[in-house]
Amino acid sequence: MKIAFLGPHASFTQLAATQLFPDGELLPQANILDCFNAVDTGEAEKAVVPLENSIEGTVSMTLDYLYKTPSIKIEAEGVMPIAHHLMIHPENNIEDIDKIYSHPQALAQSFHFLDTTYKETARQDFSSTAAAAKYVSENKDLKIAAVANQFAANLYGLKIVNRNIQDFEQNHTRFIVISKNQTKYENDHLEVLGEKSGMLINLPEDHPGGLHQVLSVFAWRKMNLSKIESRTLKTGLGNYFFFINVAGKWKNILHGNALLELQSINAEVDFLGNYKEFLLES
Repeated sequence: MKIAFLGPHASFTQLAATQLFPDGELLPQANILDCFNAVDTGEAEKAVVPLENSIEGTVSMTLDYLYKTPSIKIEAEGVMPIAHHLMIHPENNIEDIDKIYSHPQALAQSFHFLDTTYKETARQDFSSTAAAAKYVSENKDLKIAAVANQFAANLYGLKIVNRNIQDFEQNHTRFIVISKNQTKYENDHLEVLGEKSGMLINLPEDHPGGLHQVLSVFAWRKMNLSKIESRTLKTGLGNYFFFINVAGKWKNILHGNALLELQSINAEVDFLGNYKEFLLES
């Protein structure tokens, strides 16, 4: 089975994909859009992409492409503890480093440490933590460092100079498995944290109480919303769609009737699936 993931090799997403699909053929992609396109065109049967970080919040690009590609659904979630390390080329010294590279979220998640310990060292956004580590390994003369994971340090032969530099211990990233088949994902080797349903909702035409009308569909049925987030439609200021998670198992009559009621009030609903959430290792 071919599994696309946000690359390059040694990215956190590859760590997630390896645990979710230990026997899969993993195909690294340059960005999140390429992951969606790989599934949409059939190049890969499934893809693993980041959805949310406990410190920096939702990965907006993932949410946007879920909305733009309604044929793609969610099969599973994986939650991984995230540990960031500062690493350099083994032939360099940390005292000589003049720039630190990493993914914007990794830099943000390590902001206080970097601002305190390396305040005078410039920081540069990179496409991913693993790509930053690879770049450091290939450019020893540039006197640069990377924020990445242990896997990347091992793969690219880098020296870790500071470990666990993330600002908060409870730093977790949520990854999702996407596909066009809506098959039920199961994994007996991973701990199940829970079950939920995902959906994207476009409100009926703008009017007072429109959001309340939508939420009341869930409220009177006592359906617990574990997440509700707005995201711009990019059609003008004030135009949004909503990403909603309903906690628990899917009940065809109760939940199915909720979807029908949403449609009856002219809300557009893209049901992303009912799926399990698994705990991954860092």
